[in-house]
Amino acid sequence: MPRYHKTWNFIRLFAATAATRPVLLDIEPDMCHDIDQTNGWGDLLMNVTVCQLNPFDGERDDHLKALKHHLEDNKSDFLLLPEMCFSNWLASSPNPDPQRWQDAVRSHQDYINTLSDLGVMTIVGTRPIINSDGGWHNQAFTWEANKGDMETNAAQGWREKYYLPDEPGYYEQTWYQRGAKAFGTAQAGGIRLGVQICTEMWFYEWARQYAAAQIDVLCVPRASPHSETDKWLAGGRVAAICSGAYCLSSNLWAPIKKDPATGDVTDLGGLSWIIDPEGNVLATTSADAPFATAEIDLEMARASKKTYPRYVPE
Repeated sequence: MPRYHKTWNFIRLFAATAATRPVLLDIEPDMCHDIDQTNGWGDLLMNVTVCQLNPFDGERDDHLKALKHHLEDNKSDFLLLPEMCFSNWLASSPNPDPQRWQDAVRSHQDYINTLSDLGVMTIVGTRPIINSDGGWHNQAFTWEANKGDMETNAAQGWREKYYLPDEPGYYEQTWYQRGAKAFGTAQAGGIRLGVQICTEMWFYEWARQYAAAQIDVLCVPRASPHSETDKWLAGGRVAAICSGAYCLSSNLWAPIKKDPATGDVTDLGGLSWIIDPEGNVLATTSADAPFATAEIDLEMARASKKTYPRYVPE
């Protein structure tokens, strides 16, 4: 569980008008908590974990078992999963298949139903969905253990991916529809979260708006290639600085392979990270060390909103 060293009493709530920029928050009464009548932010330390996982049948379960041991050994409070990690990566093919999408939806739900087995209080990931009008989407979700007793709580849908690539290995526009152009926050595990799913990270105007929304952690679940890991890490540092938040990213990982029948290439390069609000890299993963945990101080993220470049008005 997060370690509260002293309570904090001030929370800045942001909601811009439609005339100026998209609304990022709908303020709910239960979003403000642990408040007293003293002044200043208190510090909140917690252990967060990122991972690189092989999503393919025959590999996935072994990776998840190893992840569980890492989470237990490191007493993690929060886990970020890679993008759509509970089924084979579908977008390597340029040919969308309704049966494969339905199978992926079902597989994700089956694994989400067992998330309590990992022993973590809060988990963020993405999943394929079929919405009420039949549309296919890539949806971010949050999952929280029920009242601390590790009973399964249903995952809560958050927002759907908006910026979709469409190129060899990543035919996402071909496979599914973009969601609404809305980058809302979520509240889970006592922290305020933002999410930019993979390609969305490169649109830094939303990181700036997440800074205005006072997020603590920016989640970037990914499926990106081996050849671009350095570029993505550099981008993650910028996203952390722009948002004034800890930037966590978990990426899918698998050896590059080509389907002999179709010629489709799967290229999932790993390198997940934990970066602080000033762009300092706290931890990364690799093929030899596929999981990483670091202690973060949410007081730093909250205080960073008043420092350069976050304080500069739009």
